[in-house]
Amino acid sequence: MSTETGIRRLHHAAGPGGSIAAWSVREGPAVAAGLMAPFVVAVALVPFRTDLSHTDSALVFVVVVVAIASLGSRAAGVLAALSAAAWFDYFLTRPYWTFGITDSSDLGTALLLLVVGLIVSHLAVRTRRLEAITDTDAAYIARMHATAVLAQSAGSADVVVAHVNGELTELLGLRDCRFESGTLLGQPPRLRRDGSLTYGGRRRDLDADGWPEGEIELRVYGNGRYQGRFMLTPGSGPVPPLLARLVAVTLAGETRAVLDAAGPAREG
Repeated sequence: MSTETGIRRLHHAAGPGGSIAAWSVREGPAVAAGLMAPFVVAVALVPFRTDLSHTDSALVFVVVVVAIASLGSRAAGVLAALSAAAWFDYFLTRPYWTFGITDSSDLGTALLLLVVGLIVSHLAVRTRRLEAITDTDAAYIARMHATAVLAQSAGSADVVVAHVNGELTELLGLRDCRFESGTLLGQPPRLRRDGSLTYGGRRRDLDADGWPEGEIELRVYGNGRYQGRFMLTPGSGPVPPLLARLVAVTLAGETRAVLDAAGPAREG
């Protein structure tokens, strides 16, 4: 399978959300910032509230909301928008020090601040998510390209197999990975070409049930015949997303040409 063909198959199988990486590590601090940052900004603007127009003050809050949303989650952006509207009302509109607004134009500005804050926070989070998807996809493509180049240039099948062993271990968070040539002993769970896993003739829900106990086989076929299998021992971490599993299948498939050229090989 060529790298280009592998990329097309990965995106077709994974769907639009298949490569979203987990990036919620900073969600807690971002949520706290969403609550507190607008309050701090509002307090800082109090000495200037008679000089600044409400439109200018609202724009300052919008900048704060965008900054928080771009660094955190959608929840942090929404909280920042709500907090900005509330503290804008409390500190910067008459009557001061209350959450009531008597002037209709001030009410319109506060509502507009809330709506704009919600919209820009959504756009900021969406942009960051698309950037994360792009970075993840680029890393996957780089892995497949490097393996394909090695498979074409390496003079030994053992070199390619060892490289793929390392790639699978890192990509899937494995505790161990080894290659068995030719043998089909036992009936371990099998990682299939579509990224799913079957065990005992049944498909296992990896997202809900996690990896099964013991080793998992990832078979390699070439020219219509079975060549061997990678035996995967999962680590203690979560199951990688579907796109990562599809990349693993593609990487294993890159060994088929060198294994076929090498003929019957010893167990590695």
